[in-house]
Amino acid sequence: MNKNAGNNRARVWVVTAALLSGFAFVAGARAQTGNPPMHAKPATPAAAAPRATASASAYAGAVVKKTPAGEAFFIVGSVDPSKSQVLLKYPTEVTLLVNVDARTQFFDDSGKPLKITDFRAGDTVWVTTAESAGMVNAVRIRKGQMTVADLHRYYLDYPEIK
Repeated sequence: MNKNAGNNRARVWVVTAALLSGFAFVAGARAQTGNPPMHAKPATPAAAAPRATASASAYAGAVVKKTPAGEAFFIVGSVDPSKSQVLLKYPTEVTLLVNVDARTQFFDDSGKPLKITDFRAGDTVWVTTAESAGMVNAVRIRKGQMTVADLHRYYLDYPEIK
């Protein structure tokens, strides 16, 4: 085999790899701009409008599993004390913007009182909310981890393997 044949094969391999990675990149870009990928089913008009955050009415039909105390599990996306708002993420990456006020109670996992400034992006929390005039208000925000038992109880369809 001569040197040029080896270089040509290497060139073909590099071009093929670039094309394949380029196709994957284009498919990801289409999905991000709101255009569905080729294998996706057509979206309904209500689902076609992208939203970064949604009001409580957007969750009216969603099944959100809560504890007997009415708490739902979230990951803190961001905290804005100046606007009295906390952006929360469900484990599914769907976001919910909640308002906090003087009546909102903040606690750590041992029950010690906290302030809104004690929360950071990435914290895991259990939140009790109430809806008022189309806005979601946080009644209680408690820092806390999700145990494996909680994960199975609220998000998985099969019992915990012991």
